[in-house]
Amino acid sequence: MAPDNHPALVLNADFRPLSYFPLSLWSWQDAIKAVFLERVNVVSEYEREVHSPTWRMRLPSVISLKEYVPQNRRPAFTRFNVFLRDSFTCQYCGSGFPAEHLTFDHVVPRAKGGRTSWQNVVTACSPCNLRKGHRLPHRAGMHPLRAPGQPSTYELQENGRAFPPNYLHESWRDFLYWDAELEG
Repeated sequence: MAPDNHPALVLNADFRPLSYFPLSLWSWQDAIKAVFLERVNVVSEYEREVHSPTWRMRLPSVISLKEYVPQNRRPAFTRFNVFLRDSFTCQYCGSGFPAEHLTFDHVVPRAKGGRTSWQNVVTACSPCNLRKGHRLPHRAGMHPLRAPGQPSTYELQENGRAFPPNYLHESWRDFLYWDAELEG
């Protein structure tokens, strides 16, 4: 198996992932560089090794930062973070969609003085966004399921836990807590 298939799960100094969604992963090259620069501790390793003529090392599968990186209390206002805040769910019809099938809607349209902000933007599917158009919620008869607002980084992390990636290495499982029942 090629080393490219061996990413390292990156934990903060408190042994929590830096991010759940997307999952904080580094390439094996970045993980080894961080080990050599003594910026991380190796928590777990793959069986796979890399080597030179005079040196060999097992690839790290889980690493923790030596210095705690504080999480921003105010997440950036991005399209993706709006989708994550709203759990990839249209706030008008309640259906979930992959990110590429979502858009965002200004609850109070920009043409009517609405701003592009956490407090005025919600996730919408294209049909609902088109149906609402440039009307106010009461005129369109469409109200968001949840009032928009600025989430905390913690809220986004918690929402991200609901969307585990397709692949989880067994050495990562002790550090990831997904909203799924654990096997006994």
